[in-house]
Amino acid sequence: MENLRDLELDDVKKLMISLGEKPFRAEQIYTWLHQKLVGSYEEMSNISKTLREHLAEQYFVSLPEAVQILVSKLDGTRKYIFRMEDGNVIESVWMPYQHGISVCISSQVGCRMGCRFCASTLDGLARNLSSGEMLSQVYQMQKLSGERISNIVIMGSGEPLDNYDNLTRFIRMISDPHGLNISRRNITISTCGIVPNIRRLADENYGVTLALSLHAPNDEVRKTLMPIANKYSLSEVLPAIEYYFEKTGRRVTFEYSVVEGVNDNAGEAEELARLIMGMKHGGRLQCHVNLIPVNPIKERAWKRPDRKKIESFQHILERHGIAATIRREMGADISGACGQLRRSFLEDSEQ
Repeated sequence: MENLRDLELDDVKKLMISLGEKPFRAEQIYTWLHQKLVGSYEEMSNISKTLREHLAEQYFVSLPEAVQILVSKLDGTRKYIFRMEDGNVIESVWMPYQHGISVCISSQVGCRMGCRFCASTLDGLARNLSSGEMLSQVYQMQKLSGERISNIVIMGSGEPLDNYDNLTRFIRMISDPHGLNISRRNITISTCGIVPNIRRLADENYGVTLALSLHAPNDEVRKTLMPIANKYSLSEVLPAIEYYFEKTGRRVTFEYSVVEGVNDNAGEAEELARLIMGMKHGGRLQCHVNLIPVNPIKERAWKRPDRKKIESFQHILERHGIAATIRREMGADISGACGQLRRSFLEDSEQ
């Protein structure tokens, strides 16, 4: 059975015509699904029972079940395990900020990229999430919290650019005025650096923010952290990032997970600064560095450096005129590493 939320408005109109219905029914149904965020056909009060029954034979509209919710006592962050229609589980995060509610959603069930600091990839990739399943994470968190979501980060389990078509359909639908109408400027996509799809995203110019998982100032160190570096070198990745900026005008963020004894010394900070200083456009730097103290996972021996060392790394970048921040840890008492809650849930379920 298919997910009715996977269909864009024009597709729903075509479906209505094929069923002998008036095209305006499509907007009614789309509103129920993408503005009112219903989880059943019974809630669609202005749609005939006959039409609802026809649709229910081919399409489901249920939202994913929240099978586990952890709430931070420190800052109110909520971490969800959602069970999808086929039984797979994924992880999503709801984060309250002064400027509004941000959510972090998954784009795949698991991941095949193999980044060695990430728990999401330990069991490999199960499957891609559809656009409707990506939307449903946002919708369910908004329904459960009762608060409007204003910012979306696609930085949970999975590599978004490895699921390109579903990702871009999600962007179109979440920003559609007939849906939640979330500004594309408030959407951030994190990628480990799939060069062809960075360039494709630039050409199609969705106007979203791009965050590159950099994590090293050179290919040698990057290969120890990220297998994708064996396929795409920095000499390929960084020109693609510059191309994205030139096409979209959107500043790019570099994510840098700081790992003790791996990529955290002063020499590597200086090397990173030199790398970034070569990336100028119109006389100004086009990027921001987000330093992320690595969150240890039990399957890896890596540790986070102490705070002073990370601050020293930050100050070296700043002395070179590079904007750098240390990521604020939301939900530090509940979150663990990306994908670790899902992995723990699966392990507990098997016992």
